[in-house]
Amino acid sequence: MTTETFEFQVEARQLLQLMIHSVYSNKDVFLRELVSNASDALDKLRLAALRDDAPDADVSDLHIELEADKDARTLTVRDNGIGMSHEEVTRLIGTIANSGTAKFLQELREAKDAAGADGLIGQFGVGFYSAFMVADEVTLVTRHAGETQGTRWTSRGEGTYTLERLDEAPQGTTVTLHLKPADSDDQLHDYTSEWKIREIVKRYSDFITWPVRMVPERTGEDAGDREPETLNSMKALWARPRDEVSDEEYHELYKHIGHDWRDPLETIRLQAEGTFEYQALLFLPAHAPHDLFARGYQRGVQLYVRRVFIMEDCEELLPSYLRFVKGVVDAQDLTLNVSREILQQDRHIRMIQRRLTKKVLSTVKDLATSAPDKYATFWREFGAVLKEGLITDSENREAILAACSFASTHDADAPTTLKDYVARMKDGQDDVYFMTGESRQAIENSPHMEAFRAKGLEVLLLTDPVDEVWVDAVGEYDGKALRSVAKGDIDLSGAEEDKSEAEKEKQGEAYAGLLGWMTEHLGDDVKEVRLSSRLTVSPACVVSDSGELTPALENMYRAMGQEVPEAKRILELNPEHQLVKTLNRAYADRQDRTELTETAELLHTLAVLAEGGRPKEPARFVQLMADRLERTV
Repeated sequence: MTTETFEFQVEARQLLQLMIHSVYSNKDVFLRELVSNASDALDKLRLAALRDDAPDADVSDLHIELEADKDARTLTVRDNGIGMSHEEVTRLIGTIANSGTAKFLQELREAKDAAGADGLIGQFGVGFYSAFMVADEVTLVTRHAGETQGTRWTSRGEGTYTLERLDEAPQGTTVTLHLKPADSDDQLHDYTSEWKIREIVKRYSDFITWPVRMVPERTGEDAGDREPETLNSMKALWARPRDEVSDEEYHELYKHIGHDWRDPLETIRLQAEGTFEYQALLFLPAHAPHDLFARGYQRGVQLYVRRVFIMEDCEELLPSYLRFVKGVVDAQDLTLNVSREILQQDRHIRMIQRRLTKKVLSTVKDLATSAPDKYATFWREFGAVLKEGLITDSENREAILAACSFASTHDADAPTTLKDYVARMKDGQDDVYFMTGESRQAIENSPHMEAFRAKGLEVLLLTDPVDEVWVDAVGEYDGKALRSVAKGDIDLSGAEEDKSEAEKEKQGEAYAGLLGWMTEHLGDDVKEVRLSSRLTVSPACVVSDSGELTPALENMYRAMGQEVPEAKRILELNPEHQLVKTLNRAYADRQDRTELTETAELLHTLAVLAEGGRPKEPARFVQLMADRLERTV
């Protein structure tokens, strides 16, 4: 038969070299591309047979076959799928020589950043040419199902390629790679090695629909008796009906992709149909990994396109506050660059992320009522991570809040939701009260809690570092403001009968002199000294002004290397405490207030210690305390 030789254009040659040397970061993916192409050809033949478009085609044993020849150093990928006609080979395999290549290369050179270049490459999807990364020469023999003639395409990936018509050729497509010598320095493996071929198929093509077969190597007496083995499992659990898959099979898949030895806490299935189809199988782990909060934590789910593995940790499919979720997303079509290693940001990706996020959040919320024990485990392990979404994801904030629970003074053991908190609010209570701290015990023992405890007002006890931030970001729930019991001027008179305004005014006048004097003498440490409505037992406490950072939040920002000006806080005195009453009388009676100055300083330091802070000058505090104790012995 006549063989025709065609010469690549200069631009096409440059583009081919770009793809071979620059596009792919892992040479192993060449086999993924060829197996994926073969799988597509088998899909097309099955569809054609169903439509009766290929009446003479053989569909009795559709499969993909791999054959390695160590002596000849060749690797062959063969399928008995739809195949290509001579015209299709010229048009499809010869795409790289089309006249539009020059324009494409010009656009590629003019792309100002890597993302732009990737987008341009993505318009030119020809993964077949990845074979030239590992082969000096590639030969393709193909025959379209139902036709009698075949076509052979051959190229060394340099200046030319040849086309030849064949009178005889098997149905489907056979791609033979004449492999380059193995080179470990160039990450070029021996692709005639059986274990290497098995590894690549298992990693990238394990779940495709069709069997990938290979005759195993044999030595000795068994060398001549060799039957093909199927290398892939073909068990894409996410594509099978729920009633056909056991929990054990789901759990085994989770352990494999999650690198975990425990069963998952919950399995989540999702299937979207219509103009854009995808399937998802997600898992909530039963425990948090040790590096969940580390900066370099590898997050994301595995991404497949038509059951072909694309990406290990696809961060774009779930927000960072759901980084603990493991699983698989299998889409029918996505905008990928030519290497399939970079996911283009398009509306399909955003659509999947929104749907997966809502599904995970609704599942967590449902666990709280349908499986309280599972929910308790989830919240203990991942609650602090989930609450990050209250800061970063305003679109789903209500759904996140609905999935959250918080410790509160209502119950020493069982947490509460904000919905239940609001339902229990007392008549006249307008705010949702909370307090942040290092532990439940530290918060409950805080002086700030005294009046709330005395009046029976429920307070949320927030002990995660992220709680310092999200409460300000959220601001309110169901029209009720989120109010810190340790910030601002708290007025509890609306929640229960309290002193009359006249009594408050009279008390304020009685203490006005002391408050002004203490504000002056403690001016280096406090912004203001005032009477407190939140204290019932302790003599004093320090509070932050409304809108200011708490000390814990200041420390967090400093730990992250951010400069934060240290704000003065407010010292509140309990006018009903005997120490404060005595101090007020002494202030009124004495002209020499040197000793009272030390008492005021001690009172302020004791208030700082009561909330877990440190004295500004520990040595001076110890000296003053020692002097006072010496006089009382």
